[in-house]
Amino acid sequence: MINDTIPPMKFNLRQKIFLHFLIFMVVNCAIWFFSYFSNSTINQKLNIIEKKKELLDTVLEARRYEKNFFLRNSKSDLQLAISYIEKTAEKQNIIESNFSELLEDKESVRKRTEIIHNYKNNLEKLYDAYSNAEISGENSLQSEEIHFLQEAVTEIGRVLTTDIEEVERRERERVLNLLNRSRIYLITSLLSLFVLSILTAFFLVKNVNRPLKSIEKSIQQIVSGDFNKIPKIKTGDEFESLADSLNDMIEELGRRKDQLVQAEKMSSLGTLTSGVAHELNNPLNNISTSIQIIREELDDPDMAFKRTLLLEAEEQIDRARDIIRALLEFSRQSDFLIEKVIFKNLVQSTMHLISGEIPSNIEVTIDVPDTLSGKMDPRRVQQVLLNLIINAVYAMERGGSLILSAFKDEEKALFVFKVADTGEGIPKENLVRIFDPFFTTREVSKGSGLGLSISHGIIEQHGGTIHVDSLVGKGTVFTVSLPD
Repeated sequence: MINDTIPPMKFNLRQKIFLHFLIFMVVNCAIWFFSYFSNSTINQKLNIIEKKKELLDTVLEARRYEKNFFLRNSKSDLQLAISYIEKTAEKQNIIESNFSELLEDKESVRKRTEIIHNYKNNLEKLYDAYSNAEISGENSLQSEEIHFLQEAVTEIGRVLTTDIEEVERRERERVLNLLNRSRIYLITSLLSLFVLSILTAFFLVKNVNRPLKSIEKSIQQIVSGDFNKIPKIKTGDEFESLADSLNDMIEELGRRKDQLVQAEKMSSLGTLTSGVAHELNNPLNNISTSIQIIREELDDPDMAFKRTLLLEAEEQIDRARDIIRALLEFSRQSDFLIEKVIFKNLVQSTMHLISGEIPSNIEVTIDVPDTLSGKMDPRRVQQVLLNLIINAVYAMERGGSLILSAFKDEEKALFVFKVADTGEGIPKENLVRIFDPFFTTREVSKGSGLGLSISHGIIEQHGGTIHVDSLVGKGTVFTVSLPD
């Protein structure tokens, strides 16, 4: 059966960021739109309320002069009432024209307009009736027509005032409802932005910060000489491919580092060739001499003498074998492995390799307890010892003393060894560069500039430190501290 399952869609980092901020922008635009729409509606409603308040005030002025007319029978009061109701009609027309979309149902507006016109017409009729009564000399207060018109004007004015007041009250309620709704929108918007901000922070931590921290940590480990691979990053984006590329690079760097260490070993072996040859030549000469004497004395019955010669030859063979063994052990390429090592044995093995390179005018002192042990990779620490001793020898061309000492710092739980010389010292401007790759003050043919750099990497690989103190004309002390 064919599996038709569609694989999950994967987005790269750019697409994730674009999609996330697109959502962020959409939410923000929606919040802005609703806020703007709500504020605009509230402003228009407030404007309507203001206009209707002015409308009500104008109607109330008209009614005030209407009542003054009923109290004083003054035509001027009636004229003022008519002028105010005309202004009311004009304001109602403005409201109806400019705010028709926001007004309540059109039928109510039309009826209110009719009431205003009816009120105006009745006021004008009352004015005409009162004027005719004055001309005819009748008592205006006893006129039936005037009495009827007064009641009509009073009733229409009351209805109009009540209607406008009710409309104004409803508009205020609508504004309050809009304000409450806007408050809810605002709170919802703030909560949405807060949640979105948390999601954004989580997104950045998970998809950007955490992979970057992992890569940064791994790069720092590479700088310190630790070539462990970066943990697998499963993000499906550029960080995953970057981590894979870095792991490939780390693997290649590890191979090249091992090759470089081995190449430096071979370079050191080349430096030691003449010394090792000299060290092997002495026991071989002694063996050859002993064999020649035995051959010449084959018929001599003195077996004790022959036995002594054979024992001496055997000792010289052991000596040559130790030198070759030390040479092979040093040159062998091996994995990094920390073990407990008797340090004096490691020093003696190293001295077997280097003794031929140490001039007779240099006095060597080894101050290492016989049973002192430390945790280290013996082959790599031997390479460090060899580099430090060779450097010390080169620094004492006119002779001097070389002291190799070791001890345990129980308080700090450290195994410490030192290589000190009384050579020419290192200038202060060079002290900060001596562990840089390819930095050397020797002639090109006498050094690659990699010895101290590789030694520094080996000690850091052990989790230790290497420190140098030097005074020009006084000498140099290299101090190596390893975790115990």
